[in-house]
Amino acid sequence: MNSLKQGTIIDLLRWRAINQPDRQAYTFLAEGEREEGNLSYVDLDYQARKIGGLLQQHAAEGSRVLLLYPPGLEFVAAFFGALYAGMIPIPAPQPHPNKTLVRLETIAEDASASLALVTSSTMAVAEKLFATIPKLRNLRWLVTEGLDDGFADEFQAILPKSDGVAVLQYTSGSTSLPKGVKVTHENIMRNSAEIDMLLNHADDSVFVNWLPHFHDMGLFYGLIQPLYTGFPAYLMPPVYFLQRPVRWLEAISRYRGTHSAGPSFAYDLCVRKIAPQQCHNLDLQSWKMAGNAAEPISAQAIERFTQTFEPFGFRRKAFTPCYGLAESTLIATGVSQDEEPAFCTIQAAALAQNRVVEVSDPDHNSRTVVSCGRPAPTAEIAIVDPASLRRSQDHEIGEIWIRGESVAQGYWNRPEESEQTFDARLSDSGEGPYLRTGDLGFIKNGALYVTGRLKDLIIIAGHNHYPQDIEETVEQSHPSLRRHSCAAFSIEDSDQEALVVVAEVEPHYQPASGPAEAAAGAPGKRQRIDPAEIRKAIRRATAEAHELPVRTIELIKAGTIPKTTSGKIQRRECKRLFLNHTLEKWGE
Repeated sequence: MNSLKQGTIIDLLRWRAINQPDRQAYTFLAEGEREEGNLSYVDLDYQARKIGGLLQQHAAEGSRVLLLYPPGLEFVAAFFGALYAGMIPIPAPQPHPNKTLVRLETIAEDASASLALVTSSTMAVAEKLFATIPKLRNLRWLVTEGLDDGFADEFQAILPKSDGVAVLQYTSGSTSLPKGVKVTHENIMRNSAEIDMLLNHADDSVFVNWLPHFHDMGLFYGLIQPLYTGFPAYLMPPVYFLQRPVRWLEAISRYRGTHSAGPSFAYDLCVRKIAPQQCHNLDLQSWKMAGNAAEPISAQAIERFTQTFEPFGFRRKAFTPCYGLAESTLIATGVSQDEEPAFCTIQAAALAQNRVVEVSDPDHNSRTVVSCGRPAPTAEIAIVDPASLRRSQDHEIGEIWIRGESVAQGYWNRPEESEQTFDARLSDSGEGPYLRTGDLGFIKNGALYVTGRLKDLIIIAGHNHYPQDIEETVEQSHPSLRRHSCAAFSIEDSDQEALVVVAEVEPHYQPASGPAEAAAGAPGKRQRIDPAEIRKAIRRATAEAHELPVRTIELIKAGTIPKTTSGKIQRRECKRLFLNHTLEKWGE
């Protein structure tokens, strides 16, 4: 098998279909609970050959193919079918009449996609949107359900080059328009091998995944990694996890899951939304690696989840903070099995000056950051001053640069941006090329600590402030404010930078006209609250924790703050809506 893993993921699927035909590959849990279907390796190979045969009748090798599927096994088959046909799959959210389609339009145009693969139900929705979105109407739409067996017979096997583009993985768009990362077959195989080494997978591992299949962690870890290593994966729709988070933990208990992952907000959601009476049948002893990535990792979220679920078998050392991004295929650093999550508490004032000064006793003048582990075997991490492009000194915070075999080729049809991002070199030595991540961090004892995003950094009166720190303070300042639903950014005000906070209010709160009406309450379950009270709490907390005045506070409706498909706050988009006065204000 080791020599086989030097080929492509296509070679690996074909090998498993021949040598392990009946071994379970994927099982789909409808509503996050009920087994709706499963695919063995031989089933997946057959479905992929049918879809591959269909595609080869409609487009040439190398064509870009949008995959617009709901969560389920249909996407898995279509993804490998596109690879089998020698085409380049583009995982994307399925079109929905009540959601913005700007991202989908942008991706289709940027990639010059010629085909879209869908289910019949998605096709029915898409047809209703064609009149208003001509770019989508011009695609060739192919339904992949119920294909004739003859397509598998007509399929012509291809031999992709290891350095050929396998997937276009579009970035989340949290700080700019989404860009298509050119992930090669070699990138996929190398990153999968490194994930195996970092996260201790084996063929008796069991994966439980609710992450979206069009997100890099959901695709490369949730779908490709189980096939690479050869263990079963149980898939559930993200919406059913979000509606009832206990379904995730119940699936881990039921199927004796050993590996699963999510961003910090997912672990916090479990703490907040899972009632004690829902935990009686949970048994989390099998959970060896609880991956935590895709957004700034919260030390508080790790502690809260551990304290809540230790009585049900969860172990603190199962937490596996990792760091990566689409431009490095997926993982770049990770904490190995049996290592406890490591924290570093530093002075907030030093952090504002890009310095690391550790303190022993956390207080409101300090910040605790989480180790994301050591670099993957072929990866090298450099911490670089983003202005001088020289290596930062020890105990200095700088931009995280990466080089290694998992770093992708660049962005699709964006040569200038590709050169700026993927061909960075140190100014004093010319050493490179490196991938510029746009993230900030530092190295301690060989491990990476991520402190924030360079583009999101708020600089006021010459001091640096990380928006996620301010947002955490704001969300904890008053019970009416929703968790993970706040944006902090700066605007120019009289030639100076000033802080703006936009925060969602929980839906069971209604605005009162003043303290008297708030004290009187409201009929039913809705609670009246004076908006001035919320704003006062935000200003007080922000001043105490960050020594910052807040120029403007916008309270907005629940569920309206802009987020990426992976749940990251889109601060730049939020700022644009604020400046255009188009935020959906609470109470209006």
